[in-house]
Amino acid sequence: MDLNADLGESFGRWQLGDDAGLLPHLTSANVACGFHAGDPATLVRTCSMAVEHNIRIGAQVAYRDLAGFGRRFVDASYDELFADVLYQIGALDGIARSQGGRVAYVKPHGALYNTAVRHEAHARAVVDAAIAAGGLPVMGLPGSRLLSYAGAAGLVCYAEAFVDRAYAADGTLVPRSAQGAVLTDLLEVCDRATSIAVDHRVRSITGEMVAIEADSLCLHGDTAGAVGLAHAVRDALRAAGVRVAAS
Repeated sequence: MDLNADLGESFGRWQLGDDAGLLPHLTSANVACGFHAGDPATLVRTCSMAVEHNIRIGAQVAYRDLAGFGRRFVDASYDELFADVLYQIGALDGIARSQGGRVAYVKPHGALYNTAVRHEAHARAVVDAAIAAGGLPVMGLPGSRLLSYAGAAGLVCYAEAFVDRAYAADGTLVPRSAQGAVLTDLLEVCDRATSIAVDHRVRSITGEMVAIEADSLCLHGDTAGAVGLAHAVRDALRAAGVRVAAS
């Protein structure tokens, strides 16, 4: 099971998360590309650390929404979003290669991630940008249009589940604005991780058990106590007999 987190999200003097502390516990890093977070110097440092720890680098592409941290829907046209996503992939890949790495997959961030579950034009824009960037794998929510289009196009798809976010009964994420949407309790997060990895199911916020198949587990870098959670999740997975490694 792959274990990923969102990194490189600091900007100038504004610091978010502990990338240096988090990276040793991961197998993949979703690195911001400057549109929702991450100034160039931060992205260079983040990619350098990822290469040092032999962590797979993913381009975490987003709507052009720096002020809103990419968590607001942007009604971009297909052409606009395709160009924005392609630009972000190219920028991060150039930085990653300068540090001895490369972009190995594409994952949408925030509002774009959730929108691409059902929005045909935006899902296709992300997939087509991944194709234009050399046929990169795509990471997203199981059952989403994003992964459906990516698979139909012949791209490698990584189905992702979240250990620090609440799920609705239909398998989508509960909006962050809702109470209980973000999980920070260590035991709860670890139980969720092993339930997904071993039993292939997750309990929804309303109590139902939801079937879920995942290649990668995500822990958000800006979740309170993320470093401790990542360490504990990795130990819990190993204790459950799950090999923690990139797909």
